Amino acid sequence: MRLDLHIHSTASDGASPPAGVLEAAARGRLDVIALADHDTAAGVRRLLEEGATSSVQLIPALEVSSTLDGRELHFLGYFVDPRAPSLLAHEGRAALLRERRMVEMLRRLKEQGISLELEAVLEAAGPERRALSRPHLARALMQAGYVGTVSEAFERYIGDTHPAFLPTSLLTPEEAIRLILQAKGVPVWAHPPEDRVEALLPRLTRAGLRGLEVYRPRHDPSYTLRLEGLCRAWKLIMTGGSDWHGTEREAPLGDFYVSSEEVGAFLELAGI
Repeated sequence: MRLDLHIHSTASDGASPPAGVLEAAARGRLDVIALADHDTAAGVRRLLEEGATSSVQLIPALEVSSTLDGRELHFLGYFVDPRAPSLLAHEGRAALLRERRMVEMLRRLKEQGISLELEAVLEAAGPERRALSRPHLARALMQAGYVGTVSEAFERYIGDTHPAFLPTSLLTPEEAIRLILQAKGVPVWAHPPEDRVEALLPRLTRAGLRGLEVYRPRHDPSYTLRLEGLCRAWKLIMTGGSDWHGTEREAPLGDFYVSSEEVGAFLELAGI
């Protein structure tokens, strides 16, 4: 069984609509995927409302943003109820705060001589988006001719260490985990940072964390082994995914996948 448990669509900052994600997953010979857009389950709801059918099994999910000490921590919520009132309320609040964040980042860019209006970012994001993110800003910078690629936009202007960067201040880590639990989901720490994982695990597991995203295409093998050891020590489930956004610079969906052997406990939890 081939799985990818971390994929984005145009409901957040992906390049493919939800139905297109399913099609790409089928072409990539994936068996199970999780559509996990940033701070919204709108893409999952759309597929359910349209009655989309596919050979690929869809796990309803989202990626919830939180901030701690000025740095972002993200949590994947698997098996959530995409229509849970708590999630819908969070989506509305997150959309508003993300737009305010984008306005401030544009102001900071203007101080560096980069003149770009919010309308340009909204146009780059497209009509289906529910949450504005930095990749939308990167595409707007590219369309305006300031950079040649999305990667260059991050490297030169909007990466974590640059003056225009502003964290997505929506929730604390505990609040993010609680939100997932309230939506009947399973909270898993997405791409846990190497310099914080051991220090924060006690705090996060007390809040209800159930797993770690262990397998990623950009993880160093030694870090993957370290995360596997932490999961065994803390009795946490292991997940993995490509964090695919469908951009031109990324490999096709299905090039990276995790096996049923690697995420067996997750599959047992899912009843798959």
